[in-house]
Amino acid sequence: MTGPVFVDANVFLYALDRDEVRKRPLARAWLEYLWREALGRTSIQVLSEYYVNLTRKGASKRAAEGAWEDVRMYLSWNPREIDEEVFLRARENEQRYRISWWDSLVVAAAQLQDCALLLTEDLQDGAVLGSVTVRSPFTLEIGEAGAQYAIPEAPSRHRGRGRPRRPATAPPVR
Repeated sequence: MTGPVFVDANVFLYALDRDEVRKRPLARAWLEYLWREALGRTSIQVLSEYYVNLTRKGASKRAAEGAWEDVRMYLSWNPREIDEEVFLRARENEQRYRISWWDSLVVAAAQLQDCALLLTEDLQDGAVLGSVTVRSPFTLEIGEAGAQYAIPEAPSRHRGRGRPRRPATAPPVR
């Protein structure tokens, strides 16, 4: 089974940007795939950045109502809030990986949602930050994600039920 995929704000924004003739269809394909497979994850921080960029910046400026409907749609992904656990993990990430505070919060939210993959252009493509691998959605094929970033089945840490098995041949009693 493929694990959840964390999506950063720039991927959401490229999916709407008509000026990005190469990136727009790739971002849209990723989002469609994540919806279909129910694998999309994000954070409140990311949705906040997305909303601000949709309503206040440049050529991609959209009416606040339309932008808000987009954000409401992504709330169904149960975005991770910035709580104490995210905050503390972000500090660890900032120190360990020498990345910006804002990127540290994104990585922490991805890690705490058990995402194997973080789609963004803001960090180095291919970087491994703890349990999360950063990939650009514009260099990674959707098919590759399923094969390379699957969560391995971990063996159970609990012993089985019932009596323990005896060896096929019991050692001689002395």
